[in-house]
Amino acid sequence: MSESFPQAVNRLLAALPDAEYQHLIPHLQHVSLSLKQVLYEVGEPIEYVYFPYRSIVSSLSTMNDGSMVEVCLVGNDGIAGIPAALGDNIATTTATVQIPDSAMRMKANLLKTEFQRGGSFQSLLLRYMQAQHAFVSQNVACNRLHQLDGRLARWLLLVCDRVESKELPLTHEFIGQMLGVRRAGVTEAANTLQKAGLIRYNRGKITILNREGLEAFSCECYEIINGEYTRLLGTGRG
Repeated sequence: MSESFPQAVNRLLAALPDAEYQHLIPHLQHVSLSLKQVLYEVGEPIEYVYFPYRSIVSSLSTMNDGSMVEVCLVGNDGIAGIPAALGDNIATTTATVQIPDSAMRMKANLLKTEFQRGGSFQSLLLRYMQAQHAFVSQNVACNRLHQLDGRLARWLLLVCDRVESKELPLTHEFIGQMLGVRRAGVTEAANTLQKAGLIRYNRGKITILNREGLEAFSCECYEIINGEYTRLLGTGRG
């Protein structure tokens, strides 16, 4: 590992007391994550866990016919590979990088050891698991009950919060895969948001033009998910 070590930029790590964070430093490695990089696949052991910086990692559920849908996303608010702390490190979803940047990486067996030590790290990860459970539960309800344009607004806001940028390198085809809908449906929903002056879409990049307007347009699920991360971890948008 390089002698220089970047300052903690993952909000979950930053929430730790300094003494516990300093204890973790020897176990952490700063790595780059590339677009569509697979961090672990369903049914395989999780070798490393990742604390993203401005990268986004999607947890994908895949059907027998190859179709897939995003069940959760992880950014600088959390950790990809959290099941490794719970005793069984076999992945139940596939983790894929949807927005490249960097992350802190730790061996999964070391995460389990540190988790079992207790203290603030264990408490923080348990609260994160609760927040992520709320995310997944709300995501299921949202995908079933809400209109696509409101769902798209919710998803864009969640991504924006985690990359800390209003410019998102995302194609309609990729968003459709994440939301489990056809590309044409995403295009129609994005056109609705663009005509309302909330976003601009051009050549694989979506720019959020009106953050407050997008929040107002979003379904209730953004506020619910964000509220749980704020309540449990203090990492939601304030």
